[in-house]
Amino acid sequence: MGLIDSIRKWIDGETGEDLLEAADEHAKPRRVWEEFLVKIAREVEAAMQREMFTPPGGPTYIPREYIVYLSADDDKDWQGDKRRGLEQGLFHVLSERARELSGSTQLAVKSFAVELRVDGTLNKGEFRVQAVWDETEAGHTMVTPRVDQSKLPANFNPNETVRELAISDTNENEQTVVRTKAAPLYSVEIWRSGVREAVVPIMKNEISIGRGSRSVSVDLPIKGDPEVSRTHAVLSRDNEGRYWLTAKGRNPTTVDGRELTREEPTEIAADQKIAICDFVIRIQPK
Repeated sequence: MGLIDSIRKWIDGETGEDLLEAADEHAKPRRVWEEFLVKIAREVEAAMQREMFTPPGGPTYIPREYIVYLSADDDKDWQGDKRRGLEQGLFHVLSERARELSGSTQLAVKSFAVELRVDGTLNKGEFRVQAVWDETEAGHTMVTPRVDQSKLPANFNPNETVRELAISDTNENEQTVVRTKAAPLYSVEIWRSGVREAVVPIMKNEISIGRGSRSVSVDLPIKGDPEVSRTHAVLSRDNEGRYWLTAKGRNPTTVDGRELTREEPTEIAADQKIAICDFVIRIQPK
């Protein structure tokens, strides 16, 4: 029986076997993180069960995200590959557990995320779990009012200008303010699994890239991969036209296969491949 299966059975209470006693001498160095993973997994599962619901005739809904807050001391102990291993282990165990808890009904969410953060009020060894229902990925349909074509000027061209209607306080006078449509500074391509999903014009000197959330907005959202952080990277363009990329995510950000150091701005060139988990972003050369 593999380690992950053992942990899952321990969470379920299906065995009284102590993983530490069952582990052989070769596995002893992993004892600390095994215990830590199990404790957190139990708390996340408890949050999942509290929030889980199944409407009549519908699929089972669970929160899309679980934030695990660690103490500052524990956060220092779990960095780099060690931290990624903990997050991936939690995700694997809990995704299997979610399917088991839903029983014969289908899960409404295709994936969920587990993210580690810091809570300075916690003592070493303490942690807390917060379940997040993220409405930004719910796919709401936006409805906008139809424009009455008869009230538009005959020479109106939506591709040339942006017009604003300025109405006075008395609603007696109207004036049209005409502004030239702003040109993008540059454009980026978003690729996934070898398919170009979008070309996005960039209007700002600095943009944030990530999956975002209800509480964290990003300028360039890349959704669908739970390994992408809310704010995974920041791309900026200086006054001389040079591009700088700052990695901020828990998982790696690479440029042409070279992993960037977190929080360290790195100069990049147009046409280089910026890899963020399953996504590739490319600045279109001018």
